[in-house]
Amino acid sequence: MTQASGMDDQQQIAAIMATYIEGARSGRSAGLRGIFHELATICGQVGPDLFAGPIQLFYDWHDDNGPAPGVRTLATWIDVQGSAASVRLDIDDWTGHRFTDYFTLVRIDGRWLILSKVFFLHGD
Repeated sequence: MTQASGMDDQQQIAAIMATYIEGARSGRSAGLRGIFHELATICGQVGPDLFAGPIQLFYDWHDDNGPAPGVRTLATWIDVQGSAASVRLDIDDWTGHRFTDYFTLVRIDGRWLILSKVFFLHGD
């Protein structure tokens, strides 16, 4: 996925988050791989258990979990400083789950990529 020319950083990052939500709806990680850096990581708690490691863990969970056609964004907060950015994304009904996700992004060769995803699973 290449960044659209003429879009500012906030718009480019918002487009990445839109791709993330569309990936949730599709239930396939293939559409998400282009927005994460190959060395990206994931971390969060699922009940008492730590869910942490390479982003492949998220891809595997996502593929097994299936489509989330009703997923919706509750709130998005984007902060950009130069080539670094952070995003908070509150989402609901990801196959019945509600999450608050925190992403860190880096602009590499003019392209924003997610380097980490830290999540909070509500209700567990």
